[in-house]
Amino acid sequence: MDIVIIVLKIIFGGFFSYAGIMHIIKPNIFKHFIPDIFPKKLVNYIFGLIELVLGLGVFFPQTQKFAALGIIFLLIFLLPIHIWDVTKKRPAIGSKTIAIVRIPFQFVLIYGAYLIYINA
Repeated sequence: MDIVIIVLKIIFGGFFSYAGIMHIIKPNIFKHFIPDIFPKKLVNYIFGLIELVLGLGVFFPQTQKFAALGIIFLLIFLLPIHIWDVTKKRPAIGSKTIAIVRIPFQFVLIYGAYLIYINA
């Protein structure tokens, strides 16, 4: 199980750090995920910074537990956005199939972050 947790930490740390950086350097990729009632650039940069900090936090033993918990809360918080995306004629993620598959995958990600949390 130790190797699984190490691999999960590398995957989660890399993925969330990369996603955070992409929010900052290529914000237009994410603009269709953000409902029009919110200031898109500001929301994008805030979530990019959150993802970057949480992703980096997974790499350090002192912050792994907090980072994993933060990722869990972030994934739960963003779940309604992914559900909303499925209802759109043209989902921001691309196809309707990918938008539908992403919802249960979100729970897989939550479970992975939970495994990191309990093993930190």
